[in-house]
Amino acid sequence: MTNQILIKNAKIVNEGEIFEGDILIENDIIKEVDDSISVKSADVKVIDAEGKYLFPGMIDDQVHFREPGLTHKANIETESKAAVAGGITSFIEMPNTNPQTTTIEKLEEKFEMAAKSAYANYSFMFGGTNDNLDEILKLDPKSVAGLKLFLGSSTGNMLVDDPNVLEKIFASTDLVISVHCEDEDTIRKNLAEHIKEYGEDIPMEKHPIIRSEEACYLSSSKAIELAKKTGARLHVFHLSTAKETELFTNKIPLKDKKITAEVCIHHLWFTDKDYKTKGSRIKWNPAVKTENDKEGLWKALLDGRIDVIATDHAPHTDEEKENIYTKAPSGGPLVQHAFVALLEMYHKGKISLEQIVQKTAHNPAILFDVEKRGYIKEGYYADLVLVDLQNPWTVNKGNILYKCGWSPFEGNTFKSRITHTFVNGQLVYNNFKVLDVKAAKRLTFTR
Repeated sequence: MTNQILIKNAKIVNEGEIFEGDILIENDIIKEVDDSISVKSADVKVIDAEGKYLFPGMIDDQVHFREPGLTHKANIETESKAAVAGGITSFIEMPNTNPQTTTIEKLEEKFEMAAKSAYANYSFMFGGTNDNLDEILKLDPKSVAGLKLFLGSSTGNMLVDDPNVLEKIFASTDLVISVHCEDEDTIRKNLAEHIKEYGEDIPMEKHPIIRSEEACYLSSSKAIELAKKTGARLHVFHLSTAKETELFTNKIPLKDKKITAEVCIHHLWFTDKDYKTKGSRIKWNPAVKTENDKEGLWKALLDGRIDVIATDHAPHTDEEKENIYTKAPSGGPLVQHAFVALLEMYHKGKISLEQIVQKTAHNPAILFDVEKRGYIKEGYYADLVLVDLQNPWTVNKGNILYKCGWSPFEGNTFKSRITHTFVNGQLVYNNFKVLDVKAAKRLTFTR
């Protein structure tokens, strides 16, 4: 039986334009996009989007959903529910779970988990280590998002610190190599100095001094140098400093870039001044840094040196976050609130709606060669988000969907509200309610 949905009178944001029109969805595909579409069948469900904006669903290229092994913090089901509530219709999840996703067998096990429980489309990064090059070479580029390397330690102890192995990996694969860049020696030295001064209970505002600009720049510049030497396709995750943005170019189209960059919501929103009130709630790796860094990231995002906006959604429990500095883990939940936070920045005049779509949907689709997603186009999968830009709501414990139960945005009032989210043509979220509909598919890649 054919399932048809007609969205009428939407302000459609796509490919640098905003235009009023209708969209006909047939099963999982966008069948037609036009100024006005009329259908005669009584079986078609009609949604009047008068006054609302229709966006392609966000493709989040960096999340940690903690399954398997860390499911007291989160799991694929809970966090993908929060994602669709936040307008994210596809996610790429990271390999630092327990066990780590560093063999083909463990990768396929995660795909099987997601097939049963995900509410948003899914793919996974394969984790590179000091000793799994043979497994990396077996990967099918059409069925896996890419390769993730930790060049600075993070949750899961997956640090790749052998320069010979690193060069071999860079030289041996055509996959997108996504990297976490922080220089470990610099961080260890800074941490030792701070422990000497403060003991274990270091003030949280020292985090960006310990995980410093120098640590980020040193690691990013080395990774880029290696990518240029080997011809690798490099994607640098979560830039956090203005200085690092100087390493990237806006002189060529994204599809021709060999070296690309991402920025995350928290580095665009918070600064080091927020540690006093937010404490460990905004303790991320790499660290939230200065106002000057935030403005530098915005400048690079808008001029094209930074290509993608993501979340680095990485939840921990309240109890874990309440520890002293050396024991409190880095990371926080973001998928439910990232898109509305960007829309808040639109309201403040920082970014246009067209630019938001470019950086959250079109560019991730281009960068990772995602098949038939990231655009509102006939023949593409119907991953769509309908938004009321003037319908304020406040983040509180009662409407947070993360398993960890907290958000760094608690108490914040957002002007914009996501009213409907469609995944593969099916309505999965409607006005603060995730529907009991699992329409997600495994992402495929045109490589």
